[in-house]
Amino acid sequence: MLAAAISLALSPHARAAGDYPTIAVADYVFACMKVNGDTRQALEKCSCSIDVIASIIPYEHYVTAETFRRMSLTTGEASGLFRESAPAKAAGNELRRAQAEAEIRCF
Repeated sequence: MLAAAISLALSPHARAAGDYPTIAVADYVFACMKVNGDTRQALEKCSCSIDVIASIIPYEHYVTAETFRRMSLTTGEASGLFRESAPAKAAGNELRRAQAEAEIRCF
């Protein structure tokens, strides 16, 4: 009964990132806060943002998109594969759509 009461008390955003590991959520929120001013308001908006993203795309897709994004920032011939391949573009597009939705809902 207590668990049900606690579950009802949690907002949908609080449960949305449940499938994402805590470290991934923390990394996202930390980076987002750095870009948005390191304020309490930024903490709230960034936490909302990762929850929305987590509600839209599975964690495995998030990891794939982030891996392509980070690898595309490297230099050399091989880095083009991480920017221009069909899987890289598809993963990036999926993440960008989720981030755009998060921007609308949270910021």
